[in-house]
Amino acid sequence: MAEIVVLGAGLGGSIMAYELRAHLRKEDHVTLIGQGPAYHFAPSNPWVAVGWRDRKEVAADLTKVMKRKKIRFFDQGAKKVDPKNNKIILEDGVDVSYDYLVIATGPELAFDEIEGLGPEHYTQSVCEIGHAEKAYDAFKQCVVNPGPIVIGAVQGASCFGPAYEFALILDTELRRRQIRDKVPMTFVTSEPYIGHLGLDGVGDTKGLLESELRNRHIKWVTSARVTKIEEGKLFAEEVGEAGAVLKSHEIPFAYSMMLPPFRGVEAVRGIEGLTNPRGFVLIDAYQRNPTFQNVFGIGVCVAIPPMGATPVPVGVPKTGFMIESMITATARNIAELVRGKPVNTQATWNAICLADFGDGGVAFVAQPQIPPRNMNWSSRGYWVHLAKLAFEMFFLHKIRRGTAEPFYERWGLQVLGIRKMKTVKEK
Repeated sequence: MAEIVVLGAGLGGSIMAYELRAHLRKEDHVTLIGQGPAYHFAPSNPWVAVGWRDRKEVAADLTKVMKRKKIRFFDQGAKKVDPKNNKIILEDGVDVSYDYLVIATGPELAFDEIEGLGPEHYTQSVCEIGHAEKAYDAFKQCVVNPGPIVIGAVQGASCFGPAYEFALILDTELRRRQIRDKVPMTFVTSEPYIGHLGLDGVGDTKGLLESELRNRHIKWVTSARVTKIEEGKLFAEEVGEAGAVLKSHEIPFAYSMMLPPFRGVEAVRGIEGLTNPRGFVLIDAYQRNPTFQNVFGIGVCVAIPPMGATPVPVGVPKTGFMIESMITATARNIAELVRGKPVNTQATWNAICLADFGDGGVAFVAQPQIPPRNMNWSSRGYWVHLAKLAFEMFFLHKIRRGTAEPFYERWGLQVLGIRKMKTVKEK
């Protein structure tokens, strides 16, 4: 009998628990540790932030489904991981021991690294459901008193799609309300060019997203290093390739949403051999930590080197299909280990992304996610909006039912008409 613990009950951790239960022996135990009893579908947060969704519509009760799946579930959160002693200390002081651990915590949002950043100060966020609800409250005030809007992602952010989504969803909603003409909009990003996405672009994302911003009268600033934010003002330096400041910007706003820097969560940050200096989990080709080989990492919490040098630091995103491939590979590898066999499965790290703009959208497929690629494709159209709606419906159904089928491989590739893109590869 083996004790396997999954730390983190978000998009990656919840599905990880299901996959493990499907691959392990009947006598093995699976434990899931999360923050609170509910799962929230984070890709819907931009819709929540404009009132197109509410919390209940994008939530699933994990307590009931985990009990049905015979997965032990703690919702009080983790205080610290102790990999030397194979245990996790929960926030209430309870110790949870493990034979194998999968870290799937997602990131900590480092609002404190930039003065004035975040929902507790002067900018909004769509990274968490609570932030998205607060962003909607602020948006309703902006509708009453329209003024300039600034959207984007600061240096150190590792996910750019939601920033583009939210900027263009806001544009759609403002036009529906017939007040877009009263709201100048600026997109501010640490990316070296529009559509870089932390991936050096995919297909023609540069041209597609530049065209969307231009057609919607949204100005932009790239290679932006945000220095501070005050009430109603964002200060940023535009940095050249040699690192010199080309221009300083002082951009007024009545409403702003800026994605923050990411770092590893406190429960794992600072553990030598487990994480890098930013607190992201170090892994090998089999999702396994090189130092503590009974510890695996999946999702946004893992350390992936950037695409290359950029004037301002740009992180690499971990998209849904990429995370699914990590989940499947990890489940198969742990299943082999508990049976006394060596690990033999690697994640493919392919990427499928649907960026919804409310009245259209941009989709891209990267195989693999990190270039050079075998497939490098992007497209746009109203069909992307419909596909995103379908993804939300199917994924929430999967979470609520506790199914372990490979969601992106089975449904996403069929929606996009793509064949022969697999989640994992074996020796």
